[in-house]
Amino acid sequence: MIDEVFQFFWAEFCLIVKMSRNSDTTRRIPPGILLIRRIRGRDWSLATYRYVVLFVTFIAYACYHASRKPTSIVKSVLCPDPNRPLGRYPWPIGNAFMKENFMENDINMGWPPFNGPDGTSKLGEIDVAFLACYALGMYAAGHLGDTLDLRLFLTTGMIGSGIFIGLFGMGYFWNVHVFWYFLVMQMVAGLFQATGWPSVVAVIGGWFGKRKRGLIMGIWNAHTSVGNISGSLLAAAVLEYGWGWSFIVPGAFIVMGGLMVYLFLAAYPEDVGFTSSHGSVSNVEVVPNDQEAHIRKENVEAGEMNVVSKHGSVSRRSIGLLQACLIPGVIPFALCLFFAKLVAYTFLYWLPFYLSQTEIGGEYVSVKSAGNLSTFFDVGGIVGGILAGYVSDKLNARATTAACFMYAAIPSMLLYRTYGYISQTVNIVLMMIAGLFINGPYALITTAVSADLGTHSSLRGDSRALATVTAIIDGTGSVGAALGPLITGFISTKGWDAVFVMLMIGALVAGLLLSRLIVAEITEKTCKPMSQSSNQQSLGAHVTQPLLSDRR
Repeated sequence: MIDEVFQFFWAEFCLIVKMSRNSDTTRRIPPGILLIRRIRGRDWSLATYRYVVLFVTFIAYACYHASRKPTSIVKSVLCPDPNRPLGRYPWPIGNAFMKENFMENDINMGWPPFNGPDGTSKLGEIDVAFLACYALGMYAAGHLGDTLDLRLFLTTGMIGSGIFIGLFGMGYFWNVHVFWYFLVMQMVAGLFQATGWPSVVAVIGGWFGKRKRGLIMGIWNAHTSVGNISGSLLAAAVLEYGWGWSFIVPGAFIVMGGLMVYLFLAAYPEDVGFTSSHGSVSNVEVVPNDQEAHIRKENVEAGEMNVVSKHGSVSRRSIGLLQACLIPGVIPFALCLFFAKLVAYTFLYWLPFYLSQTEIGGEYVSVKSAGNLSTFFDVGGIVGGILAGYVSDKLNARATTAACFMYAAIPSMLLYRTYGYISQTVNIVLMMIAGLFINGPYALITTAVSADLGTHSSLRGDSRALATVTAIIDGTGSVGAALGPLITGFISTKGWDAVFVMLMIGALVAGLLLSRLIVAEITEKTCKPMSQSSNQQSLGAHVTQPLLSDRR
């Protein structure tokens, strides 16, 4: 069995390498789509393919984020608070859902090497190890994503992530107490996780035009929060059986998600017989003022075609990192995302730990309840991502929208820290508001902005840089995502007020970094009506002048 699995992955790896060396190599249609074609006897429509691509990539990246949540859920189990009263586990779970032996042995005792006085620091190092490898791997993954078959690339990344996340959880059953083991598992998992975001954004950018991109990607980007919520609920649900299961179950889900991608994801329109106008394919009808009509159906034999030639977006040459950095707007948005993800990922990794160690309504919540309670932050994030996309589409001002959300996040975090302790209801409401303003710009920059810049007019249509640009922006942001949890691990020992001050400063700097782009957007908005007015006056003068001459 092991030999067969190894042979399968080796064959797929050889296929990827072969395709990267020869742009004329044929590529297989996803086997699941081929099977459906044969069963139905006819092909899907373009709209159906788009819905399928949205659904598959949504589930895929939700699996990625779900597999990142277990670390934040089990923090309080690995490193319990010594000052916390024992045996108190109130709303909404209580003691009834927690096994007594588990609570006594695991929560109260902790897990070496994380249960010592430097436990929070070690947990911070685990987080930064994962995110540092994720950030570094992002730059390479982006370039590879523009070169290799995205379907196979994404499948390999998801299965590899699931394996090493599961191995982290196996440390519980193997009774591992060596710090380097957990560190290495997180580092390798981070490298595999880097394959996800550049790939899914490149797939979506290839299937959808720019019209309503902010709203579409804002809704689609809900996969981040859905993944965080489902990951938290999954990890918390199996926590009572041992913290190792909190890693193994999400790891198994991302492996299954990888198999779904392999079977059903048409990464390129060309894979299933469509032609993209962004490429060099001829005879493409272009409908004015409708960029989404740039993809049309070619004549293919439904149900009989099992390979397609590499054309269009697949044969386009990828650009280098330096060329991508020179695209106007890439660097400012990348630096903004550095601080935006620093804030967002600090909440992602430390919010359950913060909730379990903070009195809310005069009581402490259990580890499981803290994990469930933290999901409301992501509920607000879903609304924030959709709202930011919609507003940026209406205003046609991505930078202005992102900066306004970051500035609004500052008072929302201050209110949450100051008044979140009053009651659980107040805590939930303020948490959702904070999640809305924090995740809104993060979602906007990593989706619509990255797709806009990856198809920027400066590329002159001869190159596609979706995955590369996405990797630069999100990779830079991931460096901030690594630093945020690491710094929090150290300064949280001095009090949570210092952590929130750091987060508010980060949000302020993120907004300021977009100042030049905001000025450019406002200038463009104010100059456009003036130019239109002058054009109308000029047109009127040209019309009246002949009339006057006729009268003469």
